[in-house]
Amino acid sequence: MFKKASSFASLALATAALFGAAGSAGAQEQVVNLYSARHYQTDEALFSDFTKATGIKVNRVDADDAGILARLKAEGTASPADVILLVDAARLWSGEVQGLFKPIKSPLLETAIPANLRARPTPDGIAWFGFSTRARVVVYDKLHMKKTDVDSYEKLADPRNKGKLCTRSGAHPYNLSLFGAVTEHMGPAKAEEWLKGLVANMARDPKGGDTDQIKAVASGECGVALTNSYYLARIMRSNAPEDKVVAERVGVVFPNQDNWGTHLNIAGAAVAKNAKHPENAIRFMEYLASPKAQNYFANGNNEWPAVAGLDIDNPALKAMARSGFKSETIPISAVGEHQQKVQQMLDRVGYR
Repeated sequence: MFKKASSFASLALATAALFGAAGSAGAQEQVVNLYSARHYQTDEALFSDFTKATGIKVNRVDADDAGILARLKAEGTASPADVILLVDAARLWSGEVQGLFKPIKSPLLETAIPANLRARPTPDGIAWFGFSTRARVVVYDKLHMKKTDVDSYEKLADPRNKGKLCTRSGAHPYNLSLFGAVTEHMGPAKAEEWLKGLVANMARDPKGGDTDQIKAVASGECGVALTNSYYLARIMRSNAPEDKVVAERVGVVFPNQDNWGTHLNIAGAAVAKNAKHPENAIRFMEYLASPKAQNYFANGNNEWPAVAGLDIDNPALKAMARSGFKSETIPISAVGEHQQKVQQMLDRVGYR
């Protein structure tokens, strides 16, 4: 099984080696060929359990979202991919509009996955489904900041927070998806003013990943930052002394509980347009909606299940949102539909 391909070329070599070998094993072998942007060790058990339950072998190649979509487009009808597993709603939307996915009709998935966490339906079916969610939360310095000053995304742009905000690059997919959601809620004009306010409130130029933002708040470099919830959950579950210090110093807010709710992004999957094993692909996706697979997402990578009503046993997620939280309910496709507008707005306001 191949691990993360570091470039487009290495992904191509990995694909040829992996799926070429699988094809030579015989046409009767039950397989599903997976292109995955999830690089979490706990997913190994998820895939292994699928094989044990169904007898279908999972052949997997790892890369990032952009690399996978580029590879699919280049391969065309020769692509061996059956299932595409990505970690951002905007990239799933992009794959759909580029015609890289095969819409499917699955009563099981349509029942299990909420309508706002999947592609908009078409006469041919639904192009992709979300299987786990992560909230875009606010972390703040409990020693020097008031929770009420940062309990909405809008307040991050308020002058009271000037010189206090830290974020990763505005062009990173996690921020692009949040900004697309805000544009859906506020409209383009107000969203651009909001982005301008974020830039004005930066404590430093955007840099690093979400974990770096959390640590910058804990160190006092920033007063407030944005992060995906699972990065904070990892720190909360860590036994490392330095992580315990960080977890103790920062507070967490699920923004906009008084209006539209906290932004959610997804990890989701689609059947590849030129899938050679489409029935196995659908079966694999339906497995991802099972309680066992949903708990792998929750306990393995600290994500909330997309399927409602499941009892998950993750102490960090429970501690983070003891009484639950209100999440936005806009169609997740909207974050992709606004991407071009958002990119242009970021350029105009100078958000790097």
